[in-house]
Amino acid sequence: MGKSSRRAPRPSGTALADADVPVVGQREPCPCGSGKKYKACHGRARQVQQPAFVVRPFEGLPSEPDWVALREVVPAATATVRLTDELRERFGVDEVVVATVLPLAWPALRRADGRVLIGLQTGGGSGDPSRDVGAALELALSAEPGNPVSLAQVAEGGRRLQELVDVSAPFEVSVHDGFDFWVEGADELDRDVRESLEHANAAVIPTERLTGVDAAYWCRIGDRTHLRWVLPQPEDTLLDAIARLHAAGESGLGEGTRYIGAFRAHGLLVPVWDLPQDAVAADVEAPAVAFAERLQQALAVDAPLTYDERRARAGVVSRQLTLR
Repeated sequence: MGKSSRRAPRPSGTALADADVPVVGQREPCPCGSGKKYKACHGRARQVQQPAFVVRPFEGLPSEPDWVALREVVPAATATVRLTDELRERFGVDEVVVATVLPLAWPALRRADGRVLIGLQTGGGSGDPSRDVGAALELALSAEPGNPVSLAQVAEGGRRLQELVDVSAPFEVSVHDGFDFWVEGADELDRDVRESLEHANAAVIPTERLTGVDAAYWCRIGDRTHLRWVLPQPEDTLLDAIARLHAAGESGLGEGTRYIGAFRAHGLLVPVWDLPQDAVAADVEAPAVAFAERLQQALAVDAPLTYDERRARAGVVSRQLTLR
């Protein structure tokens, strides 16, 4: 008979403290030494403690679609947000810079000059990116100048961004060709940050934000050119409207363009169009404005979908991909 693969329980005298118990497979013996499977011991406790997943973490912030875009779509961009009266009085900082990515994937950074930057494309464990980024923001405000915030520091989450920033102030996005905004000058870079900057700049996808409509981003990925547009309307209503336009042959953005589908990101739908390979952002400005007008008209229709529109909707839905 083969040996059992079940591990012997740890003696009670060597049991680990709760905070020191590592995460293992659900069916593995719990490392705490209890003799139970992980899923029935500390794994269960951690599942109970896991905060609920927030479908629309950036809802309530100014320009929610642009927050989603900077989190999921745009490689290199910044925007400035004004802090609440409480934080301005407490820390003497009026504004912070929201960035897509920071050096070495830091969640936040307080520069030597006292400026605070927070990164949106950073992991977190709360199930609510707004809470994770909010925790990084508060930690950065409390940090000594010249120090980053580590991912381990924000593991527990904190207050949400909606509680920390002035939601009445505008959120104006600046798209960059690279990540030189990380530092004021090359002399400030240590070797690790310099290497991170060079690697990140080499991987940047050319991206531009359209000026005539909100949260629409032209990009070129290899030999393909796309427009990705984060829209704020409820998904079912938006899909009905796009289906009406698709059935009428009006879902494109001009000659040589094609609506190819959509993905979900943080509770919002992000339609995507194929553009001619040599198209630049300026080429799609006027067509995007015209599409926005057609979309508003389609959104205002409350009649049931026709047979052709239902078929178009089924096709639209079948092309979706869910991203969180």
